[in-house]
Amino acid sequence: MGLDGRLLTGVSVLVAIVDTGGFGRAGELLGITTSGVSRSLSRLEARVGVRLLDRTTRSVSLTDEGRRFYERVRPSMENIEEAALVASASAGVVQGRLRVNIDPFVTRLLVNGRIGHILEAHPGLSLELISREQIGDLVADGVDVAVRFGEPAGASLIARKIADLKLVTVASPAYLERHGRPKHPDDLQSHACIHLRNPLTGQAFPWEFHGKGTAIAVKTSSRLCVSDASTMLSECIAGTGVAQVFAVVVRDMMRSGELVDLFPRWGEETYPLYASYPSRKNLPLKVRAFVDFIVEMVG
Repeated sequence: MGLDGRLLTGVSVLVAIVDTGGFGRAGELLGITTSGVSRSLSRLEARVGVRLLDRTTRSVSLTDEGRRFYERVRPSMENIEEAALVASASAGVVQGRLRVNIDPFVTRLLVNGRIGHILEAHPGLSLELISREQIGDLVADGVDVAVRFGEPAGASLIARKIADLKLVTVASPAYLERHGRPKHPDDLQSHACIHLRNPLTGQAFPWEFHGKGTAIAVKTSSRLCVSDASTMLSECIAGTGVAQVFAVVVRDMMRSGELVDLFPRWGEETYPLYASYPSRKNLPLKVRAFVDFIVEMVG
């Protein structure tokens, strides 16, 4: 049996179906329609002369023959992919489709309006941003890299800390004119604070203050709790209340006086931002380029 393009395509489709768990996800990963996935698999099965997958309306599973076939071809596909990545890296070309699972907070506060920079820098790159609160299974979802706040939970992932983002407590001049400026974090107990809901717990993020090697927790009260960080920031600017936000997001607003940093001496609290990706020997150049882009955004 000679090796030809259709055979290689069929093998790629089979591997994608098994790795992602379905025809639809395989199509998304490969950039083809679900019907195209089905036709490629049917051609492969006709070529090898055996049924490789049992499929129902809800699931797909390898037949015994399919499992033996998959176990033989999967290492070869990995070698081909690795060779392609090495060749691409050596040529210094950032290209192909990149799927990014990104925290909604990162999208709204740090990335929105700036995606054009990386696309302009790399004309061969196609970018798909998936805003999700949970990181999920990167391999099954066909995701190349995830960008998340907080320590990564998946032991099977490779994680790179992009930055430690500083938290600041801010209010608008209009709010301070009406309610006065708090002199100490404890004074916030009598101020209107805007709470942000933690998507993982469903509760508001606690307010802590770090300075000179000391950390204190302040029990703030709030009549407004939001799940969208951009809404929290907009309301803070409008004078609705006091908010805690990342300094990189509001640094220009603080410079212009649109927002005031209430406690400069209590600004040592930071929150880590990580990029996580499936374990592999050679990190694709397109992933490196996107991670570098995020580093530039938060720098």
